[in-house]
Formats: sequence, structure tokens, C-alpha cells
Amino acid sequence: MTNAMWMQSVEWLAAAARDPRACKWEWDHGNGGVLLEAGRFWDVLSVPEPLGLLALDILWCEPLQVPGPTLVDCAAHRVGFFLPPDPASRWEGSGLRHLGKGSWVAVPPPYRSAGFLEWIIPPDGTGALHPALPLELALRQANGTLAVLAPLSEE
Repeated sequence: MTNAMWMQSVEWLAAAARDPRACKWEWDHGNGGVLLEAGRFWDVLSVPEPLGLLALDILWCEPLQVPGPTLVDCAAHRVGFFLPPDPASRWEGSGLRHLGKGSWVAVPPPYRSAGFLEWIIPPDGTGALHPALPLELALRQANGTLAVLAPLSEE
């Protein structure tokens, strides 16, 4: 990513903060992420790490679509997919958490990790997000694969 693209991704992500200037200052001078409100520019679907990593791998196999911003919390073992805001969405499944309007998400700067928070795919600054339908299909496929593999790991 070029410097201009990094700056664009910082501006795009910081726009979700109540005070974008303070957000950028904290990223530059602080040790961790900042809390950003979901539901305005993006929602986050948080899933268990094994499911999220496998779904992301499935999404990468689609040659016409590059996956959107994806965050991993290494301490909580969860993956967060940034997707368009949708107050009516009903994500269902074991361990799925939809973070929309009224939810807050700890977010590191797009150019480095912050504590246990790391970008697997940082925002590119264009506003590109994970489309909901391909994400849902990838999660279903990943869930099916994990269900098949679970009995094998118990042997």
C-alpha cells in the first residue's frame, strides 16, 4: 500500500469516531486501539476465530471479489468482518455477534497492530466492505467444513 492509500484508509476509518482528530492522535501516540461506533459507516460481524479464518480463506478463492476489512482479536480468538450497516439484518449461528448501531468496536490504526488487535485485511480507504451475501455463504461453507472436521479431531 502506498503512503497516500494508508492516509486515505486512516481518514476513512477515523471518520467513524466522534472526534476524528483525537482518534488519529491516539493511534499515532497511544498503545492500543480506539473505540469506534458501529452502525453509521459499517457494522461488524464478530465470529469465532476458526470459523472466521476459514470463511476468509473461502472468500479469497473468489477471483472477482477482494474481501473487505477484517480484524482479528488474538486475545478473544475472534475475527471481525466489516460489512455495510444493516439495522434489519439477522445473523444467526453459534458464536456470531452482529455489532451495529449502538455498539462500539475497538479498532487499531490501519497501519499497525495494537495489543491483541490486528488487521488481517486493513481498510483500503475506498469504503469497500464485505458484501453480506458472499460473507454469509462463506460462513455457511466454513461451518459445514468445521462440522465435518470436528469428529476427526476427536479421534
